[in-house]
Amino acid sequence: MIALPYAGARHRGTLVVEVVAVAAKDTVGRYGEDVAARHLAEQGFVVLQRNWRCELGEIDIVARDGSCLVVCEVKTRRSSVCGYPVEAVTARKAARLRRLAARWVVESGLHPVDVRIDVVSVLRPPRGAAVVEHLRAVA
Repeated sequence: MIALPYAGARHRGTLVVEVVAVAAKDTVGRYGEDVAARHLAEQGFVVLQRNWRCELGEIDIVARDGSCLVVCEVKTRRSSVCGYPVEAVTARKAARLRRLAARWVVESGLHPVDVRIDVVSVLRPPRGAAVVEHLRAVA
Protein backbone atom coordinates (compact mmCIF):
# COMPACT_ATOMS: atom_id res chain seq x y z
CA MET A 1 0.00 0.00 0.00
CA ILE A 2 1.19 3.46 -0.87
CA ALA A 3 -0.29 6.64 0.62
CA LEU A 4 -0.22 9.65 -1.71
CA PRO A 5 -1.28 13.18 -0.85
CA TYR A 6 -4.41 14.14 -2.79
CA ALA A 7 -5.85 17.57 -3.53
CA GLY A 8 -8.92 17.57 -5.74
CA ALA A 9 -11.37 20.33 -6.61
CA ARG A 10 -13.49 19.67 -3.51
CA HIS A 11 -11.50 17.31 -1.30
CA ARG A 12 -8.07 17.05 0.23
CA GLY A 13 -6.61 14.07 1.92
CA THR A 14 -4.61 10.96 1.33
CA LEU A 15 -5.16 8.56 -1.52
CA VAL A 16 -4.22 5.00 -0.65
CA VAL A 17 -3.13 2.92 -3.62
CA GLU A 18 -2.46 -0.79 -3.56
CA VAL A 19 0.38 -1.79 -5.85
CA VAL A 20 0.09 -5.34 -7.10
CA ALA A 21 3.05 -7.00 -8.73
CA VAL A 22 2.07 -8.90 -11.86
CA ALA A 23 4.36 -11.73 -12.89
CA ALA A 24 5.67 -11.63 -16.44
CA LYS A 25 4.11 -15.05 -17.10
CA ASP A 26 0.70 -13.71 -16.07
CA THR A 27 1.06 -10.82 -18.51
CA VAL A 28 2.05 -13.21 -21.29
CA GLY A 29 -0.83 -15.54 -20.40
CA ARG A 30 -3.37 -12.72 -20.45
CA TYR A 31 -2.03 -11.56 -23.81
CA GLY A 32 -2.40 -15.10 -25.16
CA GLU A 33 -5.96 -15.41 -23.90
CA ASP A 34 -6.86 -12.08 -25.54
CA VAL A 35 -5.31 -13.21 -28.85
CA ALA A 36 -7.06 -16.59 -28.62
CA ALA A 37 -10.48 -15.05 -27.89
CA ARG A 38 -10.07 -12.68 -30.84
CA HIS A 39 -9.00 -15.57 -33.08
CA LEU A 40 -12.01 -17.66 -32.07
CA ALA A 41 -14.39 -14.74 -32.71
CA GLU A 42 -12.82 -14.20 -36.14
CA GLN A 43 -13.47 -17.89 -36.88
CA GLY A 44 -17.16 -17.44 -36.09
CA PHE A 45 -17.14 -18.75 -32.51
CA VAL A 46 -19.20 -17.00 -29.86
CA VAL A 47 -17.17 -16.53 -26.68
CA LEU A 48 -19.51 -17.24 -23.77
CA GLN A 49 -17.15 -16.91 -20.84
CA ARG A 50 -13.49 -16.35 -20.01
CA ASN A 51 -11.53 -17.56 -16.99
CA TRP A 52 -14.38 -19.57 -15.46
CA ARG A 53 -13.33 -21.11 -12.16
CA CYS A 54 -14.54 -23.71 -9.71
CA GLU A 55 -12.79 -25.86 -7.11
CA LEU A 56 -11.68 -28.27 -9.87
CA GLY A 57 -9.72 -25.62 -11.75
CA GLU A 58 -10.18 -23.05 -14.49
CA ILE A 59 -11.41 -22.97 -18.08
CA ASP A 60 -9.63 -20.29 -20.10
CA ILE A 61 -12.39 -19.82 -22.69
CA VAL A 62 -15.87 -21.29 -23.07
CA ALA A 63 -17.28 -20.72 -26.55
CA ARG A 64 -19.95 -21.91 -28.94
CA ASP A 65 -19.14 -23.17 -32.43
CA GLY A 66 -22.57 -23.59 -34.01
CA SER A 67 -24.42 -26.02 -31.74
CA CYS A 68 -21.20 -27.31 -30.17
CA LEU A 69 -19.94 -26.08 -26.82
CA VAL A 70 -16.17 -25.62 -26.95
CA VAL A 71 -13.92 -25.54 -23.91
CA CYS A 72 -10.60 -23.96 -24.91
CA GLU A 73 -7.32 -24.29 -23.12
CA VAL A 74 -4.99 -21.47 -24.12
CA LYS A 75 -1.25 -21.99 -23.94
CA THR A 76 1.08 -19.08 -24.59
CA ARG A 77 4.86 -18.96 -24.87
CA ARG A 78 7.39 -16.31 -25.86
CA SER A 79 9.52 -18.81 -27.74
CA SER A 80 9.55 -22.45 -28.71
CA VAL A 81 12.89 -23.15 -27.00
CA CYS A 82 11.17 -25.25 -24.32
CA GLY A 83 8.69 -26.71 -26.79
CA TYR A 84 5.54 -25.43 -28.39
CA PRO A 85 2.72 -24.26 -26.14
CA VAL A 86 0.37 -27.07 -27.16
CA GLU A 87 2.86 -29.63 -25.83
CA ALA A 88 2.02 -28.43 -22.30
CA VAL A 89 -1.44 -30.04 -22.51
CA THR A 90 -0.81 -33.47 -21.04
CA ALA A 91 -3.22 -36.40 -20.73
CA ARG A 92 -3.77 -35.38 -17.10
CA LYS A 93 -4.63 -31.81 -18.11
CA ALA A 94 -6.98 -33.11 -20.84
CA ALA A 95 -8.79 -35.28 -18.27
CA ARG A 96 -9.19 -32.26 -15.96
CA LEU A 97 -10.56 -30.19 -18.88
CA ARG A 98 -13.19 -32.89 -19.52
CA ARG A 99 -14.24 -32.76 -15.85
CA LEU A 100 -14.34 -28.96 -15.94
CA ALA A 101 -16.43 -29.01 -19.13
CA ALA A 102 -18.95 -31.35 -17.50
CA ARG A 103 -19.14 -29.10 -14.43
CA TRP A 104 -19.57 -25.96 -16.57
CA VAL A 105 -22.47 -27.57 -18.48
CA VAL A 106 -24.22 -28.54 -15.23
CA GLU A 107 -23.75 -25.10 -13.65
CA SER A 108 -24.69 -23.17 -16.80
CA GLY A 109 -27.98 -24.98 -17.28
CA LEU A 110 -27.32 -25.17 -21.02
CA HIS A 111 -27.86 -28.38 -22.95
CA PRO A 112 -25.38 -28.36 -25.84
CA VAL A 113 -25.73 -30.94 -28.59
CA ASP A 114 -22.00 -31.66 -28.38
CA VAL A 115 -19.04 -30.64 -26.21
CA ARG A 116 -15.52 -30.36 -27.56
CA ILE A 117 -12.14 -29.60 -25.99
CA ASP A 118 -9.84 -27.41 -28.10
CA VAL A 119 -6.38 -26.01 -27.52
CA VAL A 120 -5.34 -22.63 -28.83
CA SER A 121 -1.60 -22.23 -28.88
CA VAL A 122 -0.17 -18.70 -29.02
CA LEU A 123 3.50 -18.16 -29.73
CA ARG A 124 4.54 -14.57 -29.11
CA PRO A 125 7.87 -13.94 -30.78
CA PRO A 126 10.06 -10.96 -29.79
CA ARG A 127 9.07 -9.21 -33.02
CA GLY A 128 6.09 -9.46 -35.30
CA ALA A 129 2.62 -10.86 -34.93
CA ALA A 130 1.70 -13.76 -32.70
CA VAL A 131 1.49 -17.20 -34.27
CA VAL A 132 -1.83 -18.88 -33.42
CA GLU A 133 -2.50 -22.58 -33.81
CA HIS A 134 -5.99 -23.91 -33.09
CA LEU A 135 -6.28 -27.65 -32.49
CA ARG A 136 -9.84 -28.95 -32.37
CA ALA A 137 -11.15 -31.94 -30.41
CA VAL A 138 -7.93 -32.75 -28.61
CA ALA A 139 -9.57 -34.54 -25.68
